[in-house]
Formats: sequence, structure tokens, C-alpha cells
Amino acid sequence: MSVLEPTAPLQAQDAVVRFGDLHVLGPVSFDVLAGQCVVLLGPSGCGKSTLLAAFAGLQALSSGQASVQSNNPVPGFVFQSPNLMPWASLLDNVALPLDITGMPKSQARAQAQKTLEMVGLGDFSQAKPRALSGGMAMRGALARALISQPSALLLDEPFAAIDELGRRALNDLVHQIKADRQIAILFVTHSVEEAVYMADTILILCPRPGKIASTIQVPPLRRDPTFYCHQSLPTQLQRPAARCLLSMVSYE
Repeated sequence: MSVLEPTAPLQAQDAVVRFGDLHVLGPVSFDVLAGQCVVLLGPSGCGKSTLLAAFAGLQALSSGQASVQSNNPVPGFVFQSPNLMPWASLLDNVALPLDITGMPKSQARAQAQKTLEMVGLGDFSQAKPRALSGGMAMRGALARALISQPSALLLDEPFAAIDELGRRALNDLVHQIKADRQIAILFVTHSVEEAVYMADTILILCPRPGKIASTIQVPPLRRDPTFYCHQSLPTQLQRPAARCLLSMVSYE
């Protein structure tokens, strides 16, 4: 993964975030190509979510840049909770980004229905969020993030509260969306297993201030029955720099 590829939808260059005297993140530089999933892995407080917020324009950088380079500069964003409007139907929740743009209601609802079908919720378009399971609600949030056809998708631990079977199904859905749409994905997780399953590249961040301590390229073994017996990735993750990070050492 090279730095600042011209065609990369997500580009970070010397990105730094400070809150007063507190140095939270950076400098970090990397890019995420179309059709690529880059996973940020590291201890709590190292700036992973802050970096996603910077890409989304929700957090100002102290210096450097974190930008979306495409005709659609607004990335899709899925947070740790679905954040669906409880009074609205799932269809209306998913259509919200199009409503904000002023798209005619009938056109927005038709597109929302197609997006719900893509994530396996076509039969639940009129359901209210309270009638949905946690996994279904997160699929709805994913549909809402994708309805504007973004070139980049930001995922901030979206499946952490989902049971193992549901999480794997959602992981597979994201893989399929990435392949079908050639979307650039930046994914935050605290799970080493999920990181390996999802990523083309893993960036391991050190404790605050978060900086890239190690870059790991993940071999394409996800569909191989021997995936979890593969030894090279655990070996890489146990290198001295990565080992101290993944054990969540105390900040110096």
C-alpha cells in the first residue's frame, strides 16, 4: 500500500489531531484504494475513531490531511450503534440521506427499497427499529450509509455488539459489497480475528499519540478451510512492536 496513490478514494497525509496540549493522533499517512479494506487495530484511545471522524469531516485536523478523493466526497459512515430514528420506518431511515439532498420522495423510497434488498432486509421496509434485531438494525444502518453510492465507507466497530454468527454474516456482506461496488473501506475493530478476516491490509496503531507501528498485508485465505490454522499472520502479529500494542500496554 503506497502513500497517496492518485486513484485512492481515502488519503491521509501527515494527519495530526491535538486537543489542546493532548496529542491524540499522528502523524499518520496511508491510503485506501478502491476495492480495498484497510483495518485499523490498536488500543483504546489511540485515535482510531478520531481518524474516521476526520475523514468524514466531523473532526478537524490540527495539521495534515484526511480526505475523500472522488466525485462523491462524502463517505458512508456506520457507527458503533445503528442510530436509526425510532419513530420512522426502516425505509424512511434508509432514505434520509436522499431526502436531505431534495430528491423526490418516490424516487428516494424506490432507491431505499433496492438498497434494503441488497442487505437482505427487503421484506422489513415498513418495520420500525424497535421490531428489528441488533443485526438487522445494523444492516439498516449499513444500507443508509450506502444509499448515496459513496466511493468510501467508514466502519467504526459496527459489529462489536452483534453475536458471533450475526457478526460473521455482516462481515461477509461487507466483503460482497466491497467486491460488487469496488468501494474503499476503512474499518476499526478491537478484534484481531475480525481484523484478519476483513482486511486486505492491517495498520497497527501504537498508544497515544496513535501512529502506525506496523503494516501487515493479509493473504487471500479467507475462504480457505485452513484459514484459522494459518500461522504466518499470528507470527507477524507477535512481532515485538505489534505484541506490545496488542497487549494494550499502559501509556508511557
